[in-house]
Amino acid sequence: MEPRVVEVTGDLFTCPSTHSLAHCISADCRLGKGIAAIFKRKFGGISELLAQRKKPGEVAVLRRGSRYVYNLITKHKYYEKPTYETLRRALSAVKEHCVTHEVRHLAMPRIGCGLDGLTWDRVLPIIKDVFQDCCVQVEIFSL
Repeated sequence: MEPRVVEVTGDLFTCPSTHSLAHCISADCRLGKGIAAIFKRKFGGISELLAQRKKPGEVAVLRRGSRYVYNLITKHKYYEKPTYETLRRALSAVKEHCVTHEVRHLAMPRIGCGLDGLTWDRVLPIIKDVFQDCCVQVEIFSL
């Protein structure tokens, strides 16, 4: 089965409400810069995220209407840099949640490649690998 990962140009936040969303954050849930700050403004839930006590390589989940907002925990503190391994583990946790909760559409930015400094040429194959054997359509947005 071919991976169902597509790259699209556009604003992540204009995708249909049937799409769940994913982005990367730190375990301290600061969400102060970059796209994380937009997620914080649009979806709130910082106390909900902190209460989940997730560690790097895990995912903190918010339910907002008909969608889930997946907060991939890829590092301990906001000022640290993630690793490809914590990103892979967090993506695997997202996939598990998607399959369990019958999520069919997942939208995300080029995760890990903004302020976090990971390389897209290494991140994209990880996303494709993680989601290759499941029924989730992944759309990756860039402006």
